[in-house]
Amino acid sequence: MGSGRNVAVFGAYGHTGRFVVAELRERGYVPLLLGRDQDKLQALAQANPGLEARQASVDDPASLDRALVGAAAVINCAGPFASTGAPLVEAALRAGIPYVDVAAEIEANVDTFAHFAERARAAGTVVVPAMAFYGGLGDLLVTTAMGDWTAADEAHIAYGLNSWHPTTGTLASGVVSGQRRGGRRVRYTGGQLEYHDNALPTLEWHFPAPLGAQKVIGEFSMADIVTVPSHLAIPEICTYMTAKAAGDLSAADSAPIAVDERGRSAQTFVVDVLVRSGGTERRASAAGQDIYAISAPLAVEAVDRILTGRTKTTGVASAGAVFDAPDFLRALSPHLSLHVPLDTRG
Repeated sequence: MGSGRNVAVFGAYGHTGRFVVAELRERGYVPLLLGRDQDKLQALAQANPGLEARQASVDDPASLDRALVGAAAVINCAGPFASTGAPLVEAALRAGIPYVDVAAEIEANVDTFAHFAERARAAGTVVVPAMAFYGGLGDLLVTTAMGDWTAADEAHIAYGLNSWHPTTGTLASGVVSGQRRGGRRVRYTGGQLEYHDNALPTLEWHFPAPLGAQKVIGEFSMADIVTVPSHLAIPEICTYMTAKAAGDLSAADSAPIAVDERGRSAQTFVVDVLVRSGGTERRASAAGQDIYAISAPLAVEAVDRILTGRTKTTGVASAGAVFDAPDFLRALSPHLSLHVPLDTRG
């Protein structure tokens, strides 16, 4: 166990990793800069005087062990997580420290729950996968919308992105996921993941103002179809993506461009959640700027709550299972505009 203020960031020089490093420093933590590329690590260390760079590779367990010496927790920001997730979780378990990642890869998150649940619980530590825009935020919103419900018939998570210029890491992770699925699509229905070749439907989703009605792609499945059912009894979970953003992702002709002092892009988002039980619907939504930038306060708030004992369980757990979801979202108010859930009768 580390000093309590040192937090290792694997993939610290990546796009999301840099946001995480900055957020940790703002919160009074000392990031340990971890990664495979020594030149990129040194460049990041020079831009952040006083921070230590430690080269490590997921192919070399001993290097990971050395890199985690003195760390109180580790945040994995390096995809594809199908390659980095398991080695980093293993290293965290050996070090006796909590692990958090920002994985959006559905299959990688399934692997984390399947392979490490018992070991992490036995070790009395916490492993939180998908603690990011995809997977974490949607799970927190669904859990908040559920309120006192213990089960629901269905949950819908709609992503209202005005644009999506993916990072190289996002593109690489998408290739790996596509290969693992054999080119098929995935959805969560009947209480399980189902792979299929059907064309994705196009429909209209009514987002909160000012976004309003938008054309969306249905069954545009993201990590939420792993995180939400890991702890909530909801047999049907569907996610949607604005057609414009889905088109941008397919084109993938440019990376995010910074427009402010924090390094955020001009991208805006609304995540709108609807859960339905019988004739009653509950909704919750959050709006903000830059899906990659918002992953940093999500991951760092998670680490802070773990290290200060504000958790509800041990083992592998999603955001909504391990944290007080409404309180967690309130803590993100400097970064998100939140709409509280209300009941409506169908």
